[in-house]
Amino acid sequence: MFIDRVRIFVRGGRGGDGCVSFRREKHVPRGGPDGGDGGKGGDVIARVDSSMRTLLDFRYRQHYRAQAGKPGQGKRMTGRNGEDTIIKVPAGTVIEDADTHEIIADLTEEAEEIVVARGGRGGKGNYAFRSAVNQAPRKATRGQPGEERNLWLTLKLIADVGLVGLPNAGKSTMLRSLSDAHPVVADYPFSTIDPVLGMVKVGKGESFCMVDIPGLIEGAHEGRGLGIKFLRHIERCRVLIFVIDLAAEASPDEAYRQLIEEMRQYNVELVKKPKLIALNKADMIDSESLRKVNDMISGGAFDTDVFVVSALSKNGLDKLVFKAYSELKKLDAMVGKGTSKSNDTISE
Repeated sequence: MFIDRVRIFVRGGRGGDGCVSFRREKHVPRGGPDGGDGGKGGDVIARVDSSMRTLLDFRYRQHYRAQAGKPGQGKRMTGRNGEDTIIKVPAGTVIEDADTHEIIADLTEEAEEIVVARGGRGGKGNYAFRSAVNQAPRKATRGQPGEERNLWLTLKLIADVGLVGLPNAGKSTMLRSLSDAHPVVADYPFSTIDPVLGMVKVGKGESFCMVDIPGLIEGAHEGRGLGIKFLRHIERCRVLIFVIDLAAEASPDEAYRQLIEEMRQYNVELVKKPKLIALNKADMIDSESLRKVNDMISGGAFDTDVFVVSALSKNGLDKLVFKAYSELKKLDAMVGKGTSKSNDTISE
C-alpha cells in the first residue's frame, strides 16, 4: 500500500528533576549541599532512510515520545540524559506543523535529519543554589517538559522523469517497457492508483529514475479523480513526459492542452519544467490517422519535442529515452550536480 500523507504526534522527553542532597562523610557532620542536576530529556528526530519508499509505517504508529532524563543524585552527580527517538522517513518527506501550518523541513538527502521535538532541560540540584547567605539550601527545581506538537508528514517522490497523462494513456506499459518496474497494466482507466518508480538504463553505467503518475482528469487540481494527491509528486520530477493516447476520442493537441491546464491551475511552476510529448499507441491507428498526426506535429500544434511511439511494441522509445536523458544532462550542467542526486523542488 502506498501511503504519502500521515499525521503524527511527537513529544520530547521531560527533563530529570534536580536533587536535594547534602554531603555526608565521616568526620564531616555538616557537609554542604551536593545535589546534582537532572538530565536533559531526549529529542525526537526525523531522519531520512533510503530503504523507505512510503509512509506506510506511520499508519500503524502515530505517537512518538523520547525518553525522559534521569533525576540528579548526591555527590553532584548529574542525571543521565534521555535517549533520542529517531523517526525514519523516506527521502522527499515534507514535515509541516499541523496546527500552525509552518513547513518545518523538506528532507531530500540520505541521512539528513532535523529535531522535530526538543527534550526539556533538567532541573537544578540544590548545589546550584548555594550562596554565602544560604549555605544549606533545600531547594531544587523540577525538569522542564519536552516540546510536543502535531505534525503532517507529506511524501513527494523524487524522480528524474515523470510520466504524465490522462487515464489509460499507456503510462504503466511505457514504464514496464523501459525499466525494471512492474506496475499493474489493464485496459481500463485508473489501473494505476499509486505512483510507481523504475530505473531506466540509458547506456553502460548510465540510468535515471522514472515515475508513473496515476492518470489526471479534468478538475484534478481541485481534487477530482486522484487529483491533488498525486499532482504533488510531479513537483519533484525534473523532466516531464506527457503520454497521450492516439487511439482516444480526444485529439492529441486537445489532450495535451487539458493536461497543461490542470498543472497550471495546481502550480504554474510545473509547466515551466522541461517537457517532452510521447504520442502513444501508434500501432493502434491506421495510416491515414497517423498521417494526420504527423501533419499536426509539423503544423506546430505542440510547443516541445514530440515522439510518436508504441509503448507495447517499444517502437520509438529509444529516441524518447535518449532525449529525456539529454534534458537531464542539461539540467546537471546548469546546477552542477550529478543526475542521480539533483532534483528541482518547487516551493509551495
